[in-house]
Amino acid sequence: MRTNRKLKADFIVLGGGLGGCMAALAAAKSGLTVIMTEETDWIGGQLTAQAVPPDEHRWIEQFGCTRSYAEFRRRVRDYYKSNYPLVDTAMNNEFLNPGNGWVSRLCHEPKVALQVLQDMLAAYTNSGRIQILYQHRIIEAVMEGDRCVCVKVINDDDDLVTLQGKYFADATECGDLLPLAGVEHVMGAEARADTDEPHAADNADPLDMQSITHVFALDYEEGGDHTIDRPAQYDFWRQYVPQNYENLPLLGWLVPEISKNGTIKEYGLFRGKRGEWWESLFNYRRMIDKSLFTNELYKSDISLINWPQNDYHLGSIYGVSSHDRRKHLRGARQLSLCLLYWLQTEAPRLDGGKGYPGLRLRKDALGTDDGFAKAPYIRESRRIESLYRITEHDVSKEIRGDQGIRTYEDSVGVGSYYLDLHMTTVSFRSLYVPTYPYEIPLGALLPVRVKNILPACKNIGTTQISNGCYRLHPTEWNIGESVGYLVAYALKNQLDPHDVREDSVHLQAYQDLLEQRGVQLHWPEDIQLP
Repeated sequence: MRTNRKLKADFIVLGGGLGGCMAALAAAKSGLTVIMTEETDWIGGQLTAQAVPPDEHRWIEQFGCTRSYAEFRRRVRDYYKSNYPLVDTAMNNEFLNPGNGWVSRLCHEPKVALQVLQDMLAAYTNSGRIQILYQHRIIEAVMEGDRCVCVKVINDDDDLVTLQGKYFADATECGDLLPLAGVEHVMGAEARADTDEPHAADNADPLDMQSITHVFALDYEEGGDHTIDRPAQYDFWRQYVPQNYENLPLLGWLVPEISKNGTIKEYGLFRGKRGEWWESLFNYRRMIDKSLFTNELYKSDISLINWPQNDYHLGSIYGVSSHDRRKHLRGARQLSLCLLYWLQTEAPRLDGGKGYPGLRLRKDALGTDDGFAKAPYIRESRRIESLYRITEHDVSKEIRGDQGIRTYEDSVGVGSYYLDLHMTTVSFRSLYVPTYPYEIPLGALLPVRVKNILPACKNIGTTQISNGCYRLHPTEWNIGESVGYLVAYALKNQLDPHDVREDSVHLQAYQDLLEQRGVQLHWPEDIQLP
């Protein structure tokens, strides 16, 4: 029987990704009661349920993130050192990278990230200050003028829960609260005439958004045969040649180098004898390097497969009908299955043969029955119309030139990453542009009208282009954490968050609070920029 409950807290956080978790944790540390929802049965979003190791910047081991994010990274390494049989060199390595993947200085298992996040929240979930509603999604928001009164969420059994709060954070992967609450927002591509960005689209199109990827986990058994059944869409994907892809098939080792004016990069599954230019994709997002563990704990390395070859760009999963959403979710999964089948049966080998049938789905790695992540990796969300909109002009190294890093009087954090735009769903644009390290302006976290709904992940006031660098793990973490402290500060001082920005005394006090809690607001003046 369908139930209908009502729950109340100071702060309602919709979405249990990194931004949502940190918004909840910061608020709970400040004495607020919090209810957080999560659509899957894992908190952690892109780091866990979506199975994407952290994309970080070159200074991450020293500075450029919040103290709690640095603590998370330390806890991950300590978890391996406390619970896994490591070789001496790994045990004594201050900068242990369990997977030695070349995408990140800390490639590790999503299950470990989940455990660490749960430990960081434990005092507040165990005491009841944070309540997590797993496998619940938002379906309705009730507004009175420019304030949200309550939201309604349901689970897979159609049990309804009405959540009442003083403040609400949208930390969903797609910005699902925004349209339901009537929060002014944008989707997809803005027009160059609107943003004046050199790399913006010629025409605005809300459905022209970045591709998604359904990640899966693989190991490799030399001599084994773990070939899957031929996927239903294999004939289509085997011959598919994307637009703006240099006439190359998507399933292949040759990939256009976006960062080098369309030159072609050749990849392979494993390292071989063809020179340093031959990059191993298996090592790219490898989460377990078996050589770091004793007692033959792992028979094989384990890798998370999130490559250009399984970026799905044939349509969006939000802003469309439920039929089209299901179609594209299935399409993303089919593409990943087709990539695996191609790798097992047809991928050219360095020895002249074809296929690696020893590739095996690790059905135990991601908390699922099939070795696929619980949810697809979503790079781009709906984005609020904000008091300040971050554009390419704020971060692009080419545009800013000798001006260097853009600073803001209302900064609430820092980050750094390239303007990295994966192939979009309509215009098939891709982008990889050098940037300066950036700051996170409070104005980009404040909607132009609505007073008590705040973004807490990839849905802040960026453009599609600037989203390309503000969407990564440490930045989302920082955004959520700063939002949690903002709500706590506003409630304590009986203000709206907008008032905090408008009053220099309160803004300074709020920023002082952030710094006391370990949120870095500006980059060091003596930072050595590349």
